[in-house]
Amino acid sequence: MQQAFLSDQQWAELEPLLPKLRSRGRPWVDNRRVLEGILWVLKTGARWRDLPSEYPSASTCWRRLRQWEAQGVWLKVWRQFLSELDQQGRLDWSESFLDGSFAPAKKGASALAKP
Repeated sequence: MQQAFLSDQQWAELEPLLPKLRSRGRPWVDNRRVLEGILWVLKTGARWRDLPSEYPSASTCWRRLRQWEAQGVWLKVWRQFLSELDQQGRLDWSESFLDGSFAPAKKGASALAKP
């Protein structure tokens, strides 16, 4: 068995932020096991199909990763941890910045700005 990426304390903080499993037919694979598989791929940079057999299937991990992204789970997790760090005084907001270079221009650039 691979070494766990999450301690029990880390999992206790993350678990309530993940959607509850609803079983309709075949039982769902445990969220912690799926998250460990996702973290293995992210940490190693390996292909999904190279996920070791002690984790849930690659398709299960990949599907849950996409599902959680679509449900806004990762944003919720990020905001929760930012909030906790802020409450602990571990963030220096004077060094933060906003970058909007990724935002699409819905109506395009003005005629003067075009090359």
